[in-house]
Amino acid sequence: MITSAVKAPQAPQAPHVSHTSQAAALDESITAWALAARAGDADAVERFVRALHRDVLRYVSYLCADPQAADDLAQDTFLRALGSLHRFEGRSSARSWLLSIARRAVIDSYRYAATRPRLSDVPDWQLAAERCQPRDLPGFDDGVVLLDLLASLPAERREAFVLTQLAGLPYAEAAEASGCPVGTVRSRVARARATLADLLEEEPADEPATLAA
Repeated sequence: MITSAVKAPQAPQAPHVSHTSQAAALDESITAWALAARAGDADAVERFVRALHRDVLRYVSYLCADPQAADDLAQDTFLRALGSLHRFEGRSSARSWLLSIARRAVIDSYRYAATRPRLSDVPDWQLAAERCQPRDLPGFDDGVVLLDLLASLPAERREAFVLTQLAGLPYAEAAEASGCPVGTVRSRVARARATLADLLEEEPADEPATLAA
């Protein structure tokens, strides 16, 4: 349900702790693959890319304004990361390290686009994000509604919410990926959650949200 991502987290229960432990274990594995890839392990390179491709594609889709550019930005992110693996020392998780590279790739694409004639002034990042959502699965309609709701948020709050509530990064790693203090990320997520909760209450229960960006 949409509200599970929007509402403030409750006191941890046993299943939640188990899920958190699994996520932490996966992050440790991904970081280990990155370090092994740095040492020249071709199989580790493939595992590293496969494990994080969806997260990167979804993240750049939320950040960029061109739905046609999401795949290219994801590819650019991995090319940059693989070219910089020799500098990765595992002091942070490979996931947060990679998402910070993805963020820079998006920023660089904006700077490059600013030097070229604009073809459209209409941001359409949500279409790219929808392309990354699994279809014909329970909850898909809720996911599309959430995309519409996220479109109403300021970009910085949307980024913080996506990193922590959808991509599942700890606040410290989300802060590292977005280049701001942890407290700022927490504030942005809290404000985003409050705004989304208000919007959900305003929407008729039997009609999907159709908010403009």
